[in-house]
Amino acid sequence: MGKNDLMIKTGADLLIQALQENGINKMYGVVGIPVTDFARLAQLRGMKYYGFRREDAAVDAAAAAGYLRQKPGVALTVSAPGFLNGLTALAQATKNCFPLIMMSGSSERHYIDLDQGDYEGLDQYNVAKPFCKKAYRVDRAQDIGLAIARAVRTAVSGRPGGVYLDLPAETISQELKVANEKDTGVYKLVDPAPKQEPSQAAVLRAVEVIKQAKRPLLLLGKGAAYAQVEKQLQILVDKTDIPFLPMSMAKGLIPDDDKHSAAAARSLSLGNADVVIVVGARLNWMLNHGDAPTFAQDVKFVQLDIDPTEFDSNQKIDAPLLGDLGSVLDKLVPALVNTGYKADKAWIDAIVADTDKNDAKFAKRLAAGKTDPKFGYYGALLPIQEYFEKHPDTYLVSEGANTLDIGRNLIAMKLPRHRLDTGTWGVMGVGLGYAIATAVETGKPVVALEGDSAFGFDGMEMETICRYNLPITVVVVNNGGIYNGTDQEVPSQPGPTKLDSTAKYELLAQAFGGDSYFVSDYQTMEETFSKAVDSKRPCLINVQIDPSMGKESGHIGNLNPEDITEEVKELKENVKN
Repeated sequence: MGKNDLMIKTGADLLIQALQENGINKMYGVVGIPVTDFARLAQLRGMKYYGFRREDAAVDAAAAAGYLRQKPGVALTVSAPGFLNGLTALAQATKNCFPLIMMSGSSERHYIDLDQGDYEGLDQYNVAKPFCKKAYRVDRAQDIGLAIARAVRTAVSGRPGGVYLDLPAETISQELKVANEKDTGVYKLVDPAPKQEPSQAAVLRAVEVIKQAKRPLLLLGKGAAYAQVEKQLQILVDKTDIPFLPMSMAKGLIPDDDKHSAAAARSLSLGNADVVIVVGARLNWMLNHGDAPTFAQDVKFVQLDIDPTEFDSNQKIDAPLLGDLGSVLDKLVPALVNTGYKADKAWIDAIVADTDKNDAKFAKRLAAGKTDPKFGYYGALLPIQEYFEKHPDTYLVSEGANTLDIGRNLIAMKLPRHRLDTGTWGVMGVGLGYAIATAVETGKPVVALEGDSAFGFDGMEMETICRYNLPITVVVVNNGGIYNGTDQEVPSQPGPTKLDSTAKYELLAQAFGGDSYFVSDYQTMEETFSKAVDSKRPCLINVQIDPSMGKESGHIGNLNPEDITEEVKELKENVKN
């Protein structure tokens, strides 16, 4: 290039360059007007692009990638309908605190603002705002480097979450003349998620509250898993004997088989603890908002969180500790350990006794699951539990109602971030997207454990799994319905929860070149499951259980409203009888 020559960079060039400069080399998406050539160019420039069948699954995949890697996953969608399909997953990522950038092609602003009826025209920028941490619209190619920097920082700093980036077609194709690479406006962020250390006064206050506890409990949430603070937590538990209770995605931060686990004594530990140390969790609906009788009436809370607005959002927090969890625990753990504090032995013994009692009951269910003529959840899931016991570096993604709940109780985790599920909102349809990203990001075998209803939301992503030849075993537990398949039929139509209890889900894998299996008894499941996972090939196992297995809403039936009429109540009673 001559002395006076200028380089020409398109908006697409700059976008790819800005992503790569900030360590982002993968995209998950569905292409079409106006982003198809952009995806092709990204591949030519060395990025990996994973094409999905529907946008919500692609955005879910990017969110899971962000959770696993502590940097924003990137999703790409087309305009209007594609954008809207991805919007639920964008909102879900924000609620789950997964760092994500969802980029969508869009119409030119002048067409939208005058409502001139452009192709797939929609004011996407303003529509997205309530559903993410922040939305940005890039109207000039020269602003792309700054926009990516802002999107990355917004997604990962403070409480992580989703960011929407609006890309008009004209911006993607716009040309920018620059003298050299420094004039592109593209740069690498400096410290995108800076540490936030707690004050010494806050640490000492928390230590004083914990020291007074006779019955302390450590409550772990997925924020702790994202923060990768397992080493600090393991030291805390080992040195103080404080029992711990993990939320579902926090399983494995401390191995589930650790002697300090209160997972099998959940009701006793929550209901009797006098001080609860909340680490990366929220006192939301999953914890009855911190209210009695789930918690003791006079319980005190010590809460570790990076967002000050989370304190006192449901309950009085006696010792708030503001900061990133790594920095907080780096100060709190030695400060508490140095006091010589130990949890009361009588409290530990009570949890152990309750755990032993509940484990004995559970063992009977498992034993019955092997021989019960009505093949059900325990018979279907026990071989999975046994496999994970021997192969802890396998990842589990799960969704459904009863499938999710029973699997959470049964399948132990020994390693952190090896379980992903429906999260804060309990959204169905995340399973295969999460599973695909997990396989891509880790290279490890993944099991996607699905209820038959949940599988219906994103089942076509089985083709995506097969196209990329990913080591994912999809297990569909089919009881023929939403919750179960025995809903009473009202005159000449299926009940609202009924699905097909004899559906050949396994043929979906076969259609796309994957391995397929049909299972309807414990023995076959035991023989089939390990073979499928060990093959490291795309597999689908259709596990047909008895349609009567499963209860409405799984473990959260208490959230259902009362039967709205006597007619509905009578209909349900007829089914039970």
